Amino acid sequence: MRPLTEEETKVVFEKISKYIGENIKLLVDRPDGNYCFRLHRERIYYMSERLLKLASCIARESLLGSGTCFGKFTKTHKFRLQITALDFLAPYAKHKVWVKPGSEQSFLYGNHVVKSGLGRITENTLQYQGVVVYSMADLPLGFGVAAKSTQECRHADPMALVVFHQADIGEYIRVENELI
Repeated sequence: MRPLTEEETKVVFEKISKYIGENIKLLVDRPDGNYCFRLHRERIYYMSERLLKLASCIARESLLGSGTCFGKFTKTHKFRLQITALDFLAPYAKHKVWVKPGSEQSFLYGNHVVKSGLGRITENTLQYQGVVVYSMADLPLGFGVAAKSTQECRHADPMALVVFHQADIGEYIRVENELI
């Protein structure tokens, strides 16, 4: 487990900032201690410095993971956020989308959100902005990218895509062997 290089840090923070903006500093400097990001086997882990010290006692070959996996680097060195990061992204999200109860299941199966399933959307959401998807009961379901801005959503066709699917909590069941 090693610290991220400057280039890796830039790539990871750019991706996370698409969803939470400048609130990214709240992830690192938390009131309950300092937290950090570490790379292990092409995966980025988010953990407290206390946990980092404990994990350093374990050999790299034996260590499966430590902390919360935020995502992984692909072979082309692009960073892909995983659903395990949702609990940390949701409280700080700048842009949110709420889906109707009938569209929740479709989203949880990995489908995009269409206008007819859109309950609410945060004002001033831009096109291709990272959004956190919630149920109407304010339960975070996943995250994605806005296919249309808030203004375009108001006048869109009911079957037009409004959110491109990125990750959802259904992945805990569908791809559980790839999450670790």
